[in-house]
Amino acid sequence: MAGAGRGRRCRGAVLLLLVASVLAPLVLYGRSPVPSLPDSTVARGAFDRGDGSGSGSGSNLVWPHMAASEVSLAKDLTIERLGEHKNRVLSATDDWQAVEVARSHPSGEKTDTWEEPVSRDADQVVAVGNDTAQSTQDGMIKEVVSTDRPADGFRDPGDSKEAEEQDGHGTDEKELQDATEVEHNDGSGASENNIAGTHTATNQTSSLDKESATDTLSDHASINADLDTSASSTGHSATSPDATIRIIKDQLIRAKTYLGVLASRGNHGTAKELRARMKDIQRALGDATDDGMLPQNVHGKIKAMEQTLGRIKRMHDGCSGAVNRLRTSLHSTEERLQSHRKDANYLAQLAAKSLPKGLHCLPLRLTNEYYLSNSNNKDFPNTEKLEDPKLHHYAVFSDNVLAAAVVVNSTLVHAKKPANHVFHIVTDRLNYAAMKMWFLANPLGEAAVQVQNIEEFTWLNSSYSPVLKQLGSSSMIDYYFGSGKARPGENPKFRNPKYLSILNHLRFYLPEIFPKLNKVLFLDDDTVVQQDLSALWSIDLKGKVNGAVETCGESFHRFDKYLNFSNPLIASNFNPHSCGWAYGMNMFDLSEWRKQNITDVYHTWQNLNEDRLLWKLGSLPAGLVTFWNRTFPLDRSWHLLGLGYNPNVNEKEIRRASVIHYNGNLKPWLEIGLSKYRKYWSRHVNYDQVFIRECNINP
Repeated sequence: MAGAGRGRRCRGAVLLLLVASVLAPLVLYGRSPVPSLPDSTVARGAFDRGDGSGSGSGSNLVWPHMAASEVSLAKDLTIERLGEHKNRVLSATDDWQAVEVARSHPSGEKTDTWEEPVSRDADQVVAVGNDTAQSTQDGMIKEVVSTDRPADGFRDPGDSKEAEEQDGHGTDEKELQDATEVEHNDGSGASENNIAGTHTATNQTSSLDKESATDTLSDHASINADLDTSASSTGHSATSPDATIRIIKDQLIRAKTYLGVLASRGNHGTAKELRARMKDIQRALGDATDDGMLPQNVHGKIKAMEQTLGRIKRMHDGCSGAVNRLRTSLHSTEERLQSHRKDANYLAQLAAKSLPKGLHCLPLRLTNEYYLSNSNNKDFPNTEKLEDPKLHHYAVFSDNVLAAAVVVNSTLVHAKKPANHVFHIVTDRLNYAAMKMWFLANPLGEAAVQVQNIEEFTWLNSSYSPVLKQLGSSSMIDYYFGSGKARPGENPKFRNPKYLSILNHLRFYLPEIFPKLNKVLFLDDDTVVQQDLSALWSIDLKGKVNGAVETCGESFHRFDKYLNFSNPLIASNFNPHSCGWAYGMNMFDLSEWRKQNITDVYHTWQNLNEDRLLWKLGSLPAGLVTFWNRTFPLDRSWHLLGLGYNPNVNEKEIRRASVIHYNGNLKPWLEIGLSKYRKYWSRHVNYDQVFIRECNINP
């Protein structure tokens, strides 16, 4: 029983110590110094009877059965403990008074809130407060108690260095957390005081430390005020787990808007600063999805960004002026864009039709060699095959020596029986000697080749061909070389002088050029053959004249893209949604051509289009109307288009195609050609050939 009684008395003494430890922080947290009681008074209030008689032999408040010696020991310990807390209270009171005066009256004004104590002894502190001091103290005590701070948050000077470092490390985080909790609970009116009071309870080292810490917490309170302003302006709840993230995103949106305004006004210094702020806050945001994932210094970055945005906002006028400037800028930008598009289109056409230096050198070098060579060596072998209808005949009309050579070489490389292939090349007078010299210097083996000069076709004149008559007319010459102006919106490619060349229209006179042949495969000079084409001669065209690959999978290859359907003559004869087809690889049945008198059909439509009101210049629109209902669709694998303008042609389709076509401006022999497709063409050029080396033509 005696042991149990001593245990109960010990527990009572410990409880008393805990109560005393709690009372002192509560007094300090309330920020209102109270008159200190004498040590004996405190002891008697804890251990003496409830009647206040002061007799030590009576019962005490803690435990009525505690022995007198144990009561005396507990009293001594309590008095010592309260004395230490009393000294801290007095020191903190002096320091806090200095901080409050400095913060509230930075200019040196006097205040009636706190008065400097007249006397300062161990037992008394004089405090003069306003009418609301007691209510403020009570509210602060409740607020402090609501937080989970340990009652022993004050350290003795003799505490270990490690404990001080640990407490200092967590100070910033606790400050920000307590400030946010107080704001949410009591509103913005008491947030600053609460944060300051909490900070005082945490750091009791010196007056200088408290003053520095107070400035830091004032910054935190300002940041939180900015956060509340941004959150309320954007409708975000400050209690949501991603409230700060939303504020950051809102700042970034505003910053991007201001960047455009700053750029338009030439304020490059401010724009540079704003970009730096944006990078800084974006780096802090990272991939965070809630506020807990943000770094500790994010509130400082938010405050800096808000200050920059506020300064920029004050620099510029209202939204109406900004809208007007944006409209003006947009209109000006659209006009410049249209102008640049026209210039780019013109330059693209110019680059596409300009001859590279090496390709200009090659025909000159070949022409010179042709006229210097022995006249007895200017005939091609295998001339007996030129009119044999049983062989496979190809028609190539070109003024580009190297391009024509690639067509012939690629065809023979993949031919199963090269001896059955005959190539008929027609060029103009300027390139005739060079074209002939090339194939004389590079014989085709068992295959036959024929090079003809268009000037030798005496039957092809303006009295027979409407297109020749039109090309030689003064209006046409003025359209290309004079002051004639194109219609608004007209594509400049239709004014390209290449359309003056009869080579472009020679495909409509195949029966006249090859009177003894039944079938001819027409190939453009910007094509490359990748497979044996012998099977094309065995395809039954079902009475059609033209065998071609249709291109109705692409909307711009339908009839309404080439013909003028506002003209009643076109509208009454053709369907605007009919599938177009591709020139470049066409199997022509010359026997059916002659039977159906296709050349006369072509002449009729050319005469009707003398004023270019039915279609623009070019051979494809004329071919569409001439071979209307006379075209047999070939399988798409025979002919693949787009390598001269489309960078997204499927590689598998390229490898599978029998003939690939570089239709468009980006020809493979030009520097502007698509490099990813050039390999299919350049592999058929012998760059070790003497003439190519002399002209410095490289892959």
